Amino acid sequence: MQLGMVGLGRMGGNIVQRLMQHGHSCVVFDKSADTVAALAGKGATGSKNLGDLAAKLTAPRAVWLMLPAGKVTDEAVTGLGDVLKAGDIVIDGGNSFYKDDVRRAGALKPKGIHYVDVGTSGGVWGRERGYCLMIGGDKAIVDHLDPIFSALAPGLGNIERTAGRDGRDPRPERGYMHCGPNGAGHFVKMVHNGIEYGLMQAYAEGFAILERANSNARPQDERYELDVADIAEVWRRGSVIASWLLDLTSLALAGDPKLEAFTGVVADSGEGRWTVNTAIEQAVPATVLSAALYARFRSRDDHGFADRLLSAMRKEFGGHIETKSS
Repeated sequence: MQLGMVGLGRMGGNIVQRLMQHGHSCVVFDKSADTVAALAGKGATGSKNLGDLAAKLTAPRAVWLMLPAGKVTDEAVTGLGDVLKAGDIVIDGGNSFYKDDVRRAGALKPKGIHYVDVGTSGGVWGRERGYCLMIGGDKAIVDHLDPIFSALAPGLGNIERTAGRDGRDPRPERGYMHCGPNGAGHFVKMVHNGIEYGLMQAYAEGFAILERANSNARPQDERYELDVADIAEVWRRGSVIASWLLDLTSLALAGDPKLEAFTGVVADSGEGRWTVNTAIEQAVPATVLSAALYARFRSRDDHGFADRLLSAMRKEFGGHIETKSS
């Protein structure tokens, strides 16, 4: 199948490469001509702008956006609305707010252009491991795009199958799911990232307690000089709190046990705020997720070991570099 890709950063470029490895063809565009040229050298077809990209695709055309949420994505959707035609498809795979998806789908509908929102999880490891995909849009359009989603998803892998799923949609077992109409995909991804905040904060606080077990605040006979890198490693194996996040924590600590490469300024990319706001709108208690979000705000003024570990985890799974943001 053929796909256009706009935005060739940490995620977009890897998505293109995974698709090409699975036999799909890609036409690509990015504001960096060098990035376009690099992927063209690996088999993609480069383009100079959105109009050029659209011209190099065969109808019905599908264009995937992998751009920062908000204004940049809005401008790209508007631009594609001007160069695509009825029957074509715009896919937003970034971390957009689900209410923006509903608005964008409504704006494209009079032109006959379909819109699909795809919550995409997998970070910088996705090219090798595959991406967990949470998809919103019309069923017929999502089904049409299934070859793309199937290629990007992890597949069954070596995860034990869940008993009692006979007769259910097989796609979630392969790592992708049609969640519902427009906005549903990014709604599910929003909550996914809110939970991610909470899990990361729990690991960070726990390891901070371990790291200070030898402090002067403790009685002399209760001080323990613990190897947090080894603790992370042993917990990966048979522990009830084992997870991919713990795998990445172990990887970060093995290379830098004191996390001296990190200041501990932990950014939030939007989804945590949206999750907490949605919980408030729905009157759903979300005390852990709220506390995790506020901890990120606090990290910008007071940086401890827990904050440095959060930064290390974000770098491991998403390639996020520390920045001062609000």
